[in-house]
Amino acid sequence: MTQWRIEGNYMETCSCDFLCPCPTSAFGARPTKGDCTFALAYQIDRGNYGDVKLDGRSFVIVGYTPSVMGEGNWSVGLIVDDGASAKHVDALSKIATGAEGGPIANLAPLIGKVLGVEQRPIEIHAKGMSNSAKAGELLDQANEGVPGANPNEPIYLDNVGHPTGTRLGLAKGTRSHVHAFGLDWDDVSGKNNGHVAPFNWNGGA
Repeated sequence: MTQWRIEGNYMETCSCDFLCPCPTSAFGARPTKGDCTFALAYQIDRGNYGDVKLDGRSFVIVGYTPSVMGEGNWSVGLIVDDGASAKHVDALSKIATGAEGGPIANLAPLIGKVLGVEQRPIEIHAKGMSNSAKAGELLDQANEGVPGANPNEPIYLDNVGHPTGTRLGLAKGTRSHVHAFGLDWDDVSGKNNGHVAPFNWNGGA
């Protein structure tokens, strides 16, 4: 196994109504709509996979769960930024599927179908409490942090079992458009779930 490490920031939206019951139930609760479509967007500030530098790369994990997440049978696909080389795509595919350890490896037994890998221009932005991610025609999503006692920071969930990290900022999705890997989801109600957080992953030998 190759030693690797990546760190940066992430944002997501999912089709559950706010607040998604999955992180607080250890994936044991049924999604609020019965099933769940999600898109987790990651911007890498610093990272490497062996001697392959991953600084500035970005990727999105898009997925669908037909029922309770903990029951498995997930379908997932990966979008990698179009500036990534073949070596970058190979490295990020292994990291994002948990093939060489790291937090996603804990979820690998739940994945029933890998939908494939696509490359598109990816733009991930954060400004104040507003966050967005776009990947060509496959993804266009945004969320707005839910302010806490400090109105400039979101309310946080701590000590949760989420692959990104144990501390998640709470947000509400302001738009979610997913048309990738046969998955189609559109929501602009402002009622669905979102999260933001820094991430710091490592794995391999």
